[in-house]
Amino acid sequence: MASTGFHVVPLTPELWPALEELFGPQGPCYGCWCNHFRMAPKLRKPLLGEGARQLFEQRVKQGPPPGVLAFLGDVPVGWLQIGPRAHVPEWNNPRRASTPLPDAPAQDERNWAASCFFVRKGFRSQGVTGALLDGGIDFARRSGARLLEAAPMANDTKRSGEGLYVGPESVFRRAGFAEVARHKEGRPLMRLVL
Repeated sequence: MASTGFHVVPLTPELWPALEELFGPQGPCYGCWCNHFRMAPKLRKPLLGEGARQLFEQRVKQGPPPGVLAFLGDVPVGWLQIGPRAHVPEWNNPRRASTPLPDAPAQDERNWAASCFFVRKGFRSQGVTGALLDGGIDFARRSGARLLEAAPMANDTKRSGEGLYVGPESVFRRAGFAEVARHKEGRPLMRLVL
């Protein structure tokens, strides 16, 4: 997104050190390392910390890129996990705000999810989330996605920065997403047809 100065690129293996720098030694969200939506809690929780870091590093090395990184110059400032719904099975759980609709089944690899954001402290509220989403939309289009969905927080002004890991609704609306369902209060399921 040129107007903000942020440069957004897919997370490829050579960029792993930048992701590690962004996340810090403990990793974001209590050591999750972006495995929260990738596996059931009983499998994920024992791995929190170093085990989760190793698992996600292996995922990045195997490809395809599981998301996009935002940079300001050479400094990594944000991350968006984005890719086929099938790659984040817990995001498709029928009890979640992100439960898939019949016209966009999780098994169809052309149906994508923007599931998790992380923005470096000191860069929050500066447009990083919007730049990540714009870059993620471009990445999804280039990768052959048919549609992109998200389940952001509707009341973004009343949540902590950490609570907004799913993104604020306003950023998705500005990017052209429309609400297609509301499985949970305050968490619209939003969609952008690509």
